[in-house]
Amino acid sequence: MQEAHAEPPLAGYIVVDLSTGIAGAYCTKLLADGGADVIKVEPPAGDPLRYWSASGAAIRPGVDGALFNFLAGSKHSVVADPAVGDDIELVDKLLAGADAVVWSRGSEVAEFQHFTPDAICRRHPHLTVTAITPFGLRGAWCDRAATEFTLQAWSGGIVGLGRGVPDRAPVYIGGQVGEYLAGAYASAATLASRYRAGAGELVDLSMLETQILCLTYYPVTYFEMLGRPWRDARRLTVPGVAQAQDGLVDLGCGTAQQWFDLCAMTGHPEWIDEDSPLSITELANVYADDIYQWVQSHPVDEIRELATAFRIPNAPVANGANITGLDHFVARGSFTNNPRDGFQQPTHPYRMQPARLGAPGWPPKLGEHTALHQAATLRIRPKPKASEPSEAVAQLPFAGLRVLDMTTFWAGPCCTHFLAMLGAEVIHLESARRPDGTRLIAGVPVTEAQWWEKSPVFCALNTNKKGLTLDLQKPRGRELLHRLIASCDVIAENFTPRVLDQIGLDFAAVQSIRPDAVMLRMPGFGLDGPWRDNPAFAYVIESAAGVSWLTGYPDRPPYEPYSIGDPNAGIHAVNALLLALEHRRRTGAGVLVEAAMVDAALNIAAEQVIEYSAYGALLQRAGNRGPTAVPQNLYRTADVDEFGRLDSWVAIATATDDQWLALASALGAPAWAGDPALATAAGRRLHEDDIDEQLAAWCAHRSGDEIVATLWDAGVPVAKVLQPHRQTELTQLHARGFFEVLDHPVNGPARLSTVPMRFSGGPSRFHSQPAPLLGQHNRELLTELGLTEAEISELEAEGVIGHAPALRTPS
Repeated sequence: MQEAHAEPPLAGYIVVDLSTGIAGAYCTKLLADGGADVIKVEPPAGDPLRYWSASGAAIRPGVDGALFNFLAGSKHSVVADPAVGDDIELVDKLLAGADAVVWSRGSEVAEFQHFTPDAICRRHPHLTVTAITPFGLRGAWCDRAATEFTLQAWSGGIVGLGRGVPDRAPVYIGGQVGEYLAGAYASAATLASRYRAGAGELVDLSMLETQILCLTYYPVTYFEMLGRPWRDARRLTVPGVAQAQDGLVDLGCGTAQQWFDLCAMTGHPEWIDEDSPLSITELANVYADDIYQWVQSHPVDEIRELATAFRIPNAPVANGANITGLDHFVARGSFTNNPRDGFQQPTHPYRMQPARLGAPGWPPKLGEHTALHQAATLRIRPKPKASEPSEAVAQLPFAGLRVLDMTTFWAGPCCTHFLAMLGAEVIHLESARRPDGTRLIAGVPVTEAQWWEKSPVFCALNTNKKGLTLDLQKPRGRELLHRLIASCDVIAENFTPRVLDQIGLDFAAVQSIRPDAVMLRMPGFGLDGPWRDNPAFAYVIESAAGVSWLTGYPDRPPYEPYSIGDPNAGIHAVNALLLALEHRRRTGAGVLVEAAMVDAALNIAAEQVIEYSAYGALLQRAGNRGPTAVPQNLYRTADVDEFGRLDSWVAIATATDDQWLALASALGAPAWAGDPALATAAGRRLHEDDIDEQLAAWCAHRSGDEIVATLWDAGVPVAKVLQPHRQTELTQLHARGFFEVLDHPVNGPARLSTVPMRFSGGPSRFHSQPAPLLGQHNRELLTELGLTEAEISELEAEGVIGHAPALRTPS
């Protein structure tokens, strides 16, 4: 292995951070980790994150909050007051010398007329301007009030995968995960714009669309293709997170085989019924009491040892107190000390060699670098030629990039799908013996013609890709794989490490074929450590990283979000891959990227370990309440839902005292709401039960539409708790063109989600080709490798390639 390049991939790339809150801060943290010079511009009072603690810990004057110090490592801080002319000139000078700016509402600087996204684009056309807003910069909802909680409701994510139980309100995913997901997407979008090169552009990111992609599982496509929602009721995922003899443990069944193995492990092989009309989840619920009793009678370590032997996904349930002591994270060095304050924080969400990421740097004190940048000489840039903008717009960011996509299920394919929708040639590799797992989870009977082509999830995740089948267990299949690797810039895979070990395809092998290839590996738990070979589905990743701990009610075990572990890993992998490609551009060298799912999840759950190690505070789940707004809860409306149940809800959250006053006014200024004790968040926190009782009574006799109209027009964050397959009814998504109709040769037309941002440089449409049929491009791609028609026919006869599954699949 050659020595690491002296500089991180983004060295010399200058980013001005005009954002407020976690999303923008996490975006610029990822860029700073990649080596970018990030200049954070703050108003005189500073970013509110400097004074934030999720646990309510008292932050002393002059001592910044721990979460801020985690997110702000290695950045510069410049204070600017838009009421001062010299400060306006200073910010303009910073923008003139920068490559990109990250913007969100929330500070006097960002909302000053010179520094809105459109104004920055006009004044500094060379810049990539990435704007992060709840609903996007355009459309009827662009100025509507929102919080993470209300966005989860609008997205369908609160009820998206049937999380919870029917006799309680559905429950949101705790821990501000939507903020981090938006930040990861914003960073990837900024780097994609940079990869395109040429003139600057406006990147308009919607946090709502981010949550749709990460908190729900392509429900619109599912509903339109199969005529039914993914779930029509809340039910527990069994076992899920369950109480063992000595603590909590997470066990999951993501496939029929895993259900069969769970039956065997618990001593109930008679439960196995390959012809049952019930889904895996339904079968598990039938036997839930017996399964929970078995789990409760065994210690956690014994359960995990057995489950690992049976290849059943499993994990401990981590939280801020226990996570740093888990053996896998200790062995991998997954946590480090903050360089300023010494509390523990996650290391980078991905690893790479020989390219290197920047070491965690000291966070800046407020205004620490103002004088430095006031005295600095303006960075002079050559003016772009008049023809450059149109040329840049004409080419998609990843045009000319060839990717061999050996990934399966959700995490890997959503990474490569982002590349495919922005112009990369992506070859999705499967085998007839082992097709992509998402082809098998739609519940389409195997008696139907071409049943394997009817999975909405596969169709939604793999548009614009080419499909190739190769049986890598056969020598001829491996030989063809090596020839294909020689033609690709990127090789991506997300198997457990032992799978590639068995066929001898490690980074050294890839480099022997193509020295400058980037190899992206996305194992669940990483390439080393005690859990290295454990099967990893989203739900166990969420529990192992602490995400599950904050989701659910305090009087019962946590609920697995059951969704974000995969897409979160996918978008972090995109960021890692773009950094690796930049290293290759600068050095000519190939790069090994390790984008473990659990490392990405540790980063979006960082607040738990930070709060515990900095303040001794163990964050707890609290149903639909949370630290960022009070009141914050779901309230039942008078509506009967589409399934005939009195089970319709609205989300209400007041994140500021002004929003509370607006809520009280919209309610008609009732006497209870005028109590002076409720004028502050601290006072309202003491009376949450009383407030919830009053709001529940007010909502119970009104429709969701009436509640939303009354409160939203008053400026109160509010949302209907949407069934996810109803996302297309949101006018804001229609205005932004979030869904596109694409015709599939087997399934016909259906609406597909796109990406959560709009690029002013294009494309205007993201989906160009439907997901490939199994082996659809075998002949085309093998002909490119020099094979004759006779040789291709011989490969098909030998089962090296194929167009239909060569396996028996349970219904």
